[in-house]
Amino acid sequence: MAVSLSRTPQPCVGQISIMNKFHTISSKTLRSFNPLFKPSTQTLFLSSQKPKTNRQYPPRNTIRCLFTGIVEEMGRVKQLGTAQNGGFDMKIGAKTVLEGVHLGDSIAVNGTCLTVTEFDTQLSDFTVGLSPETLRKTSLIELESGSLVNLERAVQPTSRMGGHFVQGHVDGTGEIVSMEPEGDSLWIKVKASKEVLKYVVPKGFIAVDGTSLTVVDVFDKEECFNFMLVAYTQQKVVIPLKKVGSKVNLEVDILGKYVERLLSSGFVESIKSS
Repeated sequence: MAVSLSRTPQPCVGQISIMNKFHTISSKTLRSFNPLFKPSTQTLFLSSQKPKTNRQYPPRNTIRCLFTGIVEEMGRVKQLGTAQNGGFDMKIGAKTVLEGVHLGDSIAVNGTCLTVTEFDTQLSDFTVGLSPETLRKTSLIELESGSLVNLERAVQPTSRMGGHFVQGHVDGTGEIVSMEPEGDSLWIKVKASKEVLKYVVPKGFIAVDGTSLTVVDVFDKEECFNFMLVAYTQQKVVIPLKKVGSKVNLEVDILGKYVERLLSSGFVESIKSS
């Protein structure tokens, strides 16, 4: 898929991952991020009591925005940490997606629709909030300071539909099981759950970390599917920077869900009997 970024990604090194923060945020780290708020990470994410917060997160099945899966640029995670209100914030350096940005705008980060809570056009960065549910259900938990992420703004009525309908509602995560070059292209095979794989068809669309891609083959016995990245796309998205065993966010084509819903509701039988 064609995307619009001119720089070549560089892999990140030697940073503290969200996974570490998710389980063992040290008091030193919390002091450096926010000297006024020092909650326990286990209390924040793992306890049955929900933290007090003023943030309101919409239901996962609510359509708030629409994307195309055409990555506009790769941003770099600048900062991760616990926010003053008890949530978890991520600050991302970017340029293109900040053009015309407003508070409350939706930006897809590795295919996850997130809300802009702060931005600074002079420093070229913006902040999004991450709920515990988002961290549990997506691959964002594997990010670390310095990680590159795919970014795309929500489409406008005048936008070109270059990919396919992507809602930014991650259906699940997959695991990269193989990465094999062929010429200057790259074959990638991803293992997915049966709940996700049932919507994946050869030559159909799927969003992988927010990138609109065409499925080549589906391997039902292996519970896998594969796709190919051409040389140009490899330079514009984060997927080639990942390794075998890494997680990726998956969102299936919404049209498949609509078809399933119609069939299960008896729509076909009602048409036949009419």
